[in-house]
Amino acid sequence: MSQQEDAAANGAGADDEGVTILASHEAEGRGLDGDGAELSPQPADDAESADDAEADGAAAQPRLSVADLELEGEVAADYIEGLLDVADLDGDIDMDVEGDRAVVSVVGATLSELVGRRGEVLEALQELTRLAVHQQTGHRTRMMLDVGGYRQRRRAELAEAGQDAAEEVRRTGQAKKLWPMNPFERKIVHDAVAAAGLRSESEGEEPERRVVVLPVG
Repeated sequence: MSQQEDAAANGAGADDEGVTILASHEAEGRGLDGDGAELSPQPADDAESADDAEADGAAAQPRLSVADLELEGEVAADYIEGLLDVADLDGDIDMDVEGDRAVVSVVGATLSELVGRRGEVLEALQELTRLAVHQQTGHRTRMMLDVGGYRQRRRAELAEAGQDAAEEVRRTGQAKKLWPMNPFERKIVHDAVAAAGLRSESEGEEPERRVVVLPVG
């Protein structure tokens, strides 16, 4: 197993069971069923845009105003604050607008429970929060939830993994399959491979869907 794969498999400790159960029960109770139909393997440009859409968790929609995005952030922050209270966890909540999405970040001393293995708890919490925003605002949201800077760290790790894979494929001329990733992670790798001048595609079904880096030609 590579260093990147090892890092991906150890996103947090084993003490996230309680929050995982909380998130799964919330999702079950609200009828949350994911972000749409499974996508089949496709060329790099299509795969990148598909994973981007999956990572965003929403279909294309008119650009929202800053005021609308700030409202999304406020609704999301209130929802996360309620979850923290239920789980008896401490954390400060920061809200911001980056580009065309609201970003809500939870910062604190002990937040590994909110991230989980490979960010699985964080992804579940983000989907629950997006659903809460949708129910209050009436439109799908691209709101991004981060906990303890996890997404920023993962972005750097995955970009490096994509660059390393592209260099290996260019050197060997052989396609390389990476480990299973969620849509957020796959989009970052697709971007890194494209920046290195190669193509990539996504194959498989969730939760085993992964990026395949393709040689030239």
